[in-house]
Amino acid sequence: MLKSLFNWKVLLNLVVAIGVFVGLVWLTFRWLEYHTNHGQEIPVPNVVNKSVHDAIKILDDTGLEYEVDSANYDPKFRPFQVLQIYPAPGSRVKDGRTVRLKVNPRTWAQIAVPDVINKYSGLAFQRLDQVGLKIGDTIYEPSIQKDALLRILYKGNAVNPGTRLPRFSVIDVVVGTGPMRNISIPNVVGLSVKEARAVITKSMFEVGLVEHEDGGKDESDIIYYQDPASGDVRDQGMQIDLWASKRTPAELRAKVEQLNSIYRMKVDTSLPPVRYEEVHSEPSYAPPVVPVPVPKKETPKAEPVKAEAPKAQTTTPKPAASTSGMEKSKTPAGNSSNHTAGTPAKSATTTPAGQQPAQKPKAKKVVVE
Repeated sequence: MLKSLFNWKVLLNLVVAIGVFVGLVWLTFRWLEYHTNHGQEIPVPNVVNKSVHDAIKILDDTGLEYEVDSANYDPKFRPFQVLQIYPAPGSRVKDGRTVRLKVNPRTWAQIAVPDVINKYSGLAFQRLDQVGLKIGDTIYEPSIQKDALLRILYKGNAVNPGTRLPRFSVIDVVVGTGPMRNISIPNVVGLSVKEARAVITKSMFEVGLVEHEDGGKDESDIIYYQDPASGDVRDQGMQIDLWASKRTPAELRAKVEQLNSIYRMKVDTSLPPVRYEEVHSEPSYAPPVVPVPVPKKETPKAEPVKAEAPKAQTTTPKPAASTSGMEKSKTPAGNSSNHTAGTPAKSATTTPAGQQPAQKPKAKKVVVE
């Protein structure tokens, strides 16, 4: 077996195989060096703060490829100014390597206008500010939609929701102030339905029921009746009902009279007008009555009056005068009844001179409260 291993033919094949393997490896590396430009490196030029056009020209001259990426707009830098480059400036790369440039765009990125039409103005303003739109002038316009956002204007032209505008664009908004009051209703009798619609819309009213005599929907039919009547006053946005026919209003006089009996109220002017007076009565508030306790009345008992007998006074009588000059006064006992009840009766006997008659004691007067 060892003889066969060291046979010259075997050794020759082994040497040839090793030579072929080494040759293939060498050719592979040579091909890689040629394909990858081994040993040929190019420094990345510094094109930061240059315009994108100048940066592209420099990269083309050095043999480098490039990709331009637009960053968010920054008002601190010029439009189309190179803000960043990758790989970093000064790095050594192969010839043909792709370099990525980050460039400041011309202006802010465009955004879609949100759908805020016919929404409450307070919420609409907040939504517009969130997406980056600035509100300029606020225009107020009469409308039945009070405080609602009616239109959005950009440079004087109305824009629809979804329209793309640059970020931070200044827009004007139209807001409703409520309906106008007491607007005169136009006369559309004798006009076609199409013309009547335009007149009613221009007068800030709305078209209500449109009844065609033949049941069709021909816009060329002539209006022969309307409700409310022309000349009446209504608020903005009220509906006007129309009756149309192929015939003229003069040919439909009977139909007009029938509609008048339904939609036109006849007011009897012979009766005196009813006058209403408003009576304002203010409620009266009486203070609450607090019951006062009534003290019980006590009737005092009458005390018996004790009669005291007059004490007899002993006096010395004066000497009697002459009978010719004086007369003795006598008081008869029977005359005591002729005196009033308030005068004390005199004694039946003669009162001596200088002595007053005795008085009876008076009863005590009791006052009962």
